[in-house]
Amino acid sequence: MTDTPIAPPVAAKREHSFTRHGITISDPYHWLKDPAYPVVEDKDVLAHIEAENAWFEARMAPHKPLVETIYRELRGRVKEDDSSVPQKDGEWIYWTGFDEGQEYRKWYRRPAAGGDEALILDENALAEGKDYFRLGAISVSRDGRLLAYSFDDNGSERFTARIKDLDTGELLPDVIPETLSGLVWVAGDTMLAYGKANEHWRVDNVRLHRLGTPVADDIEIYHEADEGFRVGAGLSAQEDWLVIGTGDNETSEVRLVRADDPTGEQILVRPRAKGVEYDVDLRDGVLYVHTNDDHVNFRLATARLDAPGDWTTLIACSDEFYLTGFELFKDFYVTEGRLAGLDQVQIRSYDDPAQITPIAFPEASYSAGLSNNPEYDVDTLRLDYESMVTPDSDYDYHLADARLELLKQQEIPSGYDASLYVTERLTIEARDGTMVPVSVVYRKDRPEKPGPLHLYAYGAYGYAVPPGFSTSRLSLLDRGMAFAIAHIRGGDDLGRNWYLQGKLEARCNTFTDFVDVAKGLIARGYTEAGRISASGGSAGGELMGVVVNTDPELWGAVVAHVPFVDVLNTMLDESLPLTPGEWPEWGNPIESAEAFATIRSYSPYDQVRHQAYPPMLVTAGLNDPRVTYWEPAKWVAKLREMKTDDNELLLKTNMGAGHGGKSGRFSSLYETAEEFAFILWQLGLAE
Repeated sequence: MTDTPIAPPVAAKREHSFTRHGITISDPYHWLKDPAYPVVEDKDVLAHIEAENAWFEARMAPHKPLVETIYRELRGRVKEDDSSVPQKDGEWIYWTGFDEGQEYRKWYRRPAAGGDEALILDENALAEGKDYFRLGAISVSRDGRLLAYSFDDNGSERFTARIKDLDTGELLPDVIPETLSGLVWVAGDTMLAYGKANEHWRVDNVRLHRLGTPVADDIEIYHEADEGFRVGAGLSAQEDWLVIGTGDNETSEVRLVRADDPTGEQILVRPRAKGVEYDVDLRDGVLYVHTNDDHVNFRLATARLDAPGDWTTLIACSDEFYLTGFELFKDFYVTEGRLAGLDQVQIRSYDDPAQITPIAFPEASYSAGLSNNPEYDVDTLRLDYESMVTPDSDYDYHLADARLELLKQQEIPSGYDASLYVTERLTIEARDGTMVPVSVVYRKDRPEKPGPLHLYAYGAYGYAVPPGFSTSRLSLLDRGMAFAIAHIRGGDDLGRNWYLQGKLEARCNTFTDFVDVAKGLIARGYTEAGRISASGGSAGGELMGVVVNTDPELWGAVVAHVPFVDVLNTMLDESLPLTPGEWPEWGNPIESAEAFATIRSYSPYDQVRHQAYPPMLVTAGLNDPRVTYWEPAKWVAKLREMKTDDNELLLKTNMGAGHGGKSGRFSSLYETAEEFAFILWQLGLAE
């Protein structure tokens, strides 16, 4: 039995340096990157990670009762025997369900014409005996006879695809390893189109697997030469075309090939042009193109198949309305977007462009959009809706009378009274005069004002954090904390320019927006310096790393999940899975001295300094291919060396998981309980 550690582990320093653009960088913790990765077998590396895990366990041990209390709260809000709202797709009605006590879903269907339900896939059976399990793609053939699915059982995001005969329940002998894509039925259900991950964990291809033939004989129908681009494929609205898309974070290109003849001639819609993004769908031989070629907020255009690159505007660009996407149906189409940061869903006519029916939603701040709509010929639309105080809700929108019908609202078995909570939408001025939206929720009877507050953000890749509902969050709100989401630049909450103002040379706007929101919340009396907890994951973990360097006095506790903190080293290493595709987001420090200087100026690992830091909890996944385990390990090692305070600094590495932490609905809740217990402990709310 291992003795309980009495001091945090101290990582050895081993001389390592490199020179780029005339600047020499010393990196004494470089050795924590196992050269055999993605296999991690170096004994010194594993010993250090395990020592950090032991220190985490030792420091959290006195707070186990609080962790268990919060875990019971979180689990008590989960309807254990829950199921999804059934949805018709062809001749079948499909849904998923959980059994009481089980971690994973079961997938069911029944004939639309009437008949018995059948279990078609049990994730629990697939996960049996495994520490980690994640279902990837799942796709039923058009004739309803075959089910293709893929799974990852170690967190590496390298999925294995299998095919099940739904008539007999037997697995076909076909096994497709190393997939990282959807599984698309083509050629009359005799072939699957998929993407295989290459040695750098990048999908640069579309391949065809013919059922019953060796995987070694699979046909590559598209290969991408640009190492920064990623490839994907899917079916058009009428399922008659295979749409092959390739692109990075700023440029895209699309090809079309008949789904019934996937090895046939491909149609290039328009050649790639740097900075131009577009995606397409087809209806009755007409192309619909969603593109930013004329304006950052995108337009919708049409084109003929015989002239696919000649685009005629259908919906013009707008400074106010951000067109995020569209979906085609037989008798109408739907556009989605945001206006002043709020989701919009609009029903549009093919025959009359001026005929627009917006779907009205009941609250001033909310998250809403199309949900599961697999059929082409429909007269209702399935929608998903929630707000900071309204649980996740499934609606059918009836087009005939513009009526929303509530089908299901998330049930909270332990009870939830929405009238006890209030949500607000604020705007707070950043240091450059930009007004940043902030969504806040708290209990109406919150005992302290100013009081403790948790601040969350992401701020990258144009991902807008929706002002949605969280049952987990109630464990903070019910202890007197407010919870705020900062809709900072780097996301696209207020349109595409909002995203562009937080990337590349403008990246630091993301970090200063977050700090300025915190200061603005203090100025408005919501909280006080030192009583703010903050959290973010991945690129949001990078955000955490920056703000503890720049403004450590603001934070009473910081949680950085799988944080992207060794930014400079990662962007200099083109052999890593994601690096080439990330250069349009962060910059290429290999080629550009300016990008090197910009990234170095904020890279959290490079900017750790001798100063006091707030209490911090950092998480990692040993098998994480997105933010590799050594980034948080190196960062924590350097923080231990440099920080001048006695505040807690804990690192927990999941030894059998990847970017998303533990799998399973209850196992993941336990990690949330640990995070919340750490926050409450550090803010003095752990009684």
